[in-house]
Amino acid sequence: MARSRIRSSARRQKAADVEIANAVVDLSHHNGDVDLELAKGAGIIGIIHKATQGLVFADPLYAINRAKAQAAGLLWGAYHFGTGGDGVAQAQHFLETGQGGAQDLLVLDFEHNLQGPSMALEEARAFVIHVQQVTGRWPGLYAGHYLKELLGVLPDPVLGRCWFWLAQYGPTAVVPPAWPTWTLWQYTDGALGPEPHQVEGIGRCDRNQFNGSVTGLTKFWRG
Repeated sequence: MARSRIRSSARRQKAADVEIANAVVDLSHHNGDVDLELAKGAGIIGIIHKATQGLVFADPLYAINRAKAQAAGLLWGAYHFGTGGDGVAQAQHFLETGQGGAQDLLVLDFEHNLQGPSMALEEARAFVIHVQQVTGRWPGLYAGHYLKELLGVLPDPVLGRCWFWLAQYGPTAVVPPAWPTWTLWQYTDGALGPEPHQVEGIGRCDRNQFNGSVTGLTKFWRG
């Protein structure tokens, strides 16, 4: 019986090492009150939460949900929604508010801003360079159609240093030529895109695949 259990555990580990890990959600105050213990029980192992936007906004649920994630033993990350304006000042606002630890993911959300001016490429470059200079590591870059429209087929020697988080709600991941592949893929916003759309304890939400196994995701996250 003991040998049978060992073989079964080995098979589960092997399966985890070859599958694409669908175990990350990104959240903001728009998701409301969430139960991250239930989310962990449903297979989620990582949370990336909105920390800031522009030069002054701070997400009111960031610290609350960070404490919930820590209590549940979940991996944690923070993102900044970029807007038109000083990229360095936005990066400093993000770092001061997010207070990321050495094993927390840091991300710039680079997309079209429906509420005001959108962040330009030069502002995004200034943002990621400042984060790298302060922390010693390049942040992730979350982007979709807006970035593709601006870059076209051209590479970007600065933004290309960031690991790429693709936003695309469809069956196939199409990555800009500046990156060889995606690291994370937001395949649904909880309504559009392939299923599953929901997570127990959260409801409908942004769900993300990691381009590798659960083991690989944990190693990447802890970096």
